[in-house]
Amino acid sequence: MKIRITKEFDFETAHALDGYEGKCKDIHGHSYHLKVTLIGEPSINLSLSDCGMVIDFGDIKKIVRSHVYEEFDHRLILREDSRFRGLEVSNSRTRYVNYQPTCENMLIDIVTTIQKHLEGEVKLHSAFLRETATSYAEWFASDNM
Repeated sequence: MKIRITKEFDFETAHALDGYEGKCKDIHGHSYHLKVTLIGEPSINLSLSDCGMVIDFGDIKKIVRSHVYEEFDHRLILREDSRFRGLEVSNSRTRYVNYQPTCENMLIDIVTTIQKHLEGEVKLHSAFLRETATSYAEWFASDNM
């Protein structure tokens, strides 16, 4: 039987949407909330410590902490051609990306990163990234087959 399990995370990120006509064109930050849902079959090998688990929640936490937080938490995310280019001289937490750092594109980046680090039969089912109390993006594997 397939089971879905979800782990939630919070992180802080600043960004600017260069070329955008609204207030978001300037540097500003958000408290992001990420939900990662994996799907798989629980282990049935009684001799293994992970018996009954799809994946250890601690393993999900390691993937996100090591690979997602490193790229997003307390970072300033800017497009490679940003008008703010040069801030990295005084802000070592600046990260330049080859996409407009919208919630949607950041979620695609996060999904790609998580998928690279999953092993075995467990798969990413969905991911959810909340940017504000009323605004979020969602990704579903079934929409991308």
